[in-house]
Amino acid sequence: MELTFLQWVLVGFGAFLLGVSKSGIKGIGVFIVTLMAMVFGSKVSTGIVMPMLIVGDVFAVIYYKRHAQWKYIFILIPWMIVGVLIGVWLGKDLPEVAFKRLMAVIILGSVGLMYWSEKRNNNYMPESKIFGAMMGSLAGFTTMVGNLAGPIANIYFLLMRFPKNHFIGTAAYLFFVINLFKLPFHIFSWETITTETIIINLKVLPVQILGLIAGVYLVNKINEKMYRKMILALTAIGAIMIFVR
Repeated sequence: MELTFLQWVLVGFGAFLLGVSKSGIKGIGVFIVTLMAMVFGSKVSTGIVMPMLIVGDVFAVIYYKRHAQWKYIFILIPWMIVGVLIGVWLGKDLPEVAFKRLMAVIILGSVGLMYWSEKRNNNYMPESKIFGAMMGSLAGFTTMVGNLAGPIANIYFLLMRFPKNHFIGTAAYLFFVINLFKLPFHIFSWETITTETIIINLKVLPVQILGLIAGVYLVNKINEKMYRKMILALTAIGAIMIFVR
């Protein structure tokens, strides 16, 4: 793939943001997906991003491993796998515009409910297995089709009232497992990961590492209340971007 200087700048900035996201500043995943899709196209970009996600997952698992809440990981993982398999099956023929707009509506609706709950200081947590199954399946499907599971996971973890480190540690293990599960489908079924895409990943790896370090620094500077508000705001902005993109 021959990229122009401007395209390399966009890819490098996307890699930096991905590092920031994986080390704790959740809610900016949609910006990364948008940047990569601008350069490579929607489907090809999923293969470009996948190895970068796994690198970020490894860092987050190592750094935040003591904060992981395994109860919720075990609830979500089986249903996310189901969602990924459905995404593999439907992903080749799914109308992309319709999917994105439906996703945007779901995310914005979820953000609205979360905002209402925050304003009322409502501590209700939807612990039902049906809710976990629904959110897990949706997250798995969206992560396979467009690496867009982040907003769904953000809403779920916010509803569970996780402190920021529990939020980050649980998400780290969850997406590490799911992204490894997705990897063979990208290589052998969709063929979106090739030698060329791996070379691009290696070239922007130093920038991604800088993003990982910057993300840890920023998380340590943000208090719990502000962290929740920031995630809600970024998730809402991301949903709007999905809708208009």
